[in-house]
Amino acid sequence: MNATAGQGAKMADAAQIVLNTIRRPVIMISEQGFITYANADAEDFFRSSATMLARNTLSKLIPFGSPLLTLVDQVRERLAPVNEYRVDVSSPRLGIEKVVDLYVAPVPEFPGSVVVMFQERSMADKIDRQMTHRGAARSVTGLAAMLAHEIKNPLSGIRGAAQLLELSASDEDRALTRLITDETDRIVSLVDRMEVFSDERPIDRYPVNIHVVLDHVKAIAKNGFAKRIKIMEDYDPSLPPVFANRDQLIQVFLNLVKNAAEAIGSDPQGEVVLSTAFRPGIRVSVPGTQDRVSLPLEFCVRDNGSGVSEDILPILFDPFITTKPNGSGLGLALVAKIVGEHGGIIECESTPRGTTFRILMPAWKEVPYGADEDGEGDRK
Repeated sequence: MNATAGQGAKMADAAQIVLNTIRRPVIMISEQGFITYANADAEDFFRSSATMLARNTLSKLIPFGSPLLTLVDQVRERLAPVNEYRVDVSSPRLGIEKVVDLYVAPVPEFPGSVVVMFQERSMADKIDRQMTHRGAARSVTGLAAMLAHEIKNPLSGIRGAAQLLELSASDEDRALTRLITDETDRIVSLVDRMEVFSDERPIDRYPVNIHVVLDHVKAIAKNGFAKRIKIMEDYDPSLPPVFANRDQLIQVFLNLVKNAAEAIGSDPQGEVVLSTAFRPGIRVSVPGTQDRVSLPLEFCVRDNGSGVSEDILPILFDPFITTKPNGSGLGLALVAKIVGEHGGIIECESTPRGTTFRILMPAWKEVPYGADEDGEGDRK
C-alpha cells in the first residue's frame, strides 16, 4: 500500500470514528434506496446492524407514506439540503411515539446518494420544556417581589384595624372581623410561599447521596401524609453522588411524593415507587454560567393514581396551576425552579393508570488536587 492509499485509509477510519461519536443516527441512502452506511446510533435507532440495514431499502424500514421518503426524493432532485421538524416515524419496528427532526442532504461525491440525520424529539422537547419551566419561574420571581413590597404592608394595617374593631364589635360583627383577620393571614401566608421564588442567591452545591435523601423523604411521608400508602424502592446501588443541595432535594422529592400520595387518595392498592438509575445524559447549559453539563442521573417518582388530565399536563409546572380544591399551584412551580437552578430537567408522563415524574441531574465529579474548576492543571 502506497503512502497516499494509507493516508486515505486513515482518513476513512477517522471519518468512521467521528460519525460514531456523533450522538445522532446518521445513514446514507443510495440512488436505488438502499442504506449504504449507518453509524452506531443508526443501528440502535433501527434496531438492526449496519450489515442487515444494507440489505434493505429505506421504504421497508419506515412507515408507509412517511414524509421522509418524499424529503429524500426532493433532495435528490434539487441537490440541496432540507430540514423538517416533528416527523412521525412511529412503527412496531422503531417504537411507538417516535417523533424526529430530520436533516437531509445530497452527497455530491456519490451521485444520487443522500445523507439523513435524525434528531429524536424526546430529547429536544426535554430541553424546550425546561426552558419554559425556567421562564415561568422567573415570572413568579418578579411577581413575588412585587407582592411582598406592595401587599404585605397594607395587609398588616388591615389586620390591625380588624383586631381593634373586634374589641368593640357585637357578637355578629365579631365573626366578620375574624373573617377579615383569617383572610389577611391566608394572603400573607401565600405571599410568604411565593417569596421563595425571589431568592436569587447562588446554590450551595456539593456531592449528595440521593438514596439518603429519598430515605429521609420516605420516613417523613410514612410518618405523615402517606401512612397508609405503600412506598417501594428501585435503587441503583452503584449510582455516583449527585451535585446538588441536600435540603433543596428533600424539598423537591417531598413535594413530588406528597403529590403522588394525594393522587392515590384512599385507594388501598395505591403505591409510590422511588427509583434511581444511571442513563446516558443529554447536555444542557447551567443558569448563570457558560458551562454545559451532562445529566446522567435519573430519579423517578411513580404512582398508580388516576393520572393528570391531558389539558393540564403541558402547563403542569406553571405557577398557579392546580387541580386541588385548596391548592395554590406553587408546589410544582417551585420544584421546576429548584431543578432548573441545579442545571437539571424535570418532566411528567401520565396516563389514567398512573403518573411518573422524572428528573435528570448532573453527577458530582471530583476535581483532582491542583486542578482548576475545568479539570485542567494550574498554569504557572
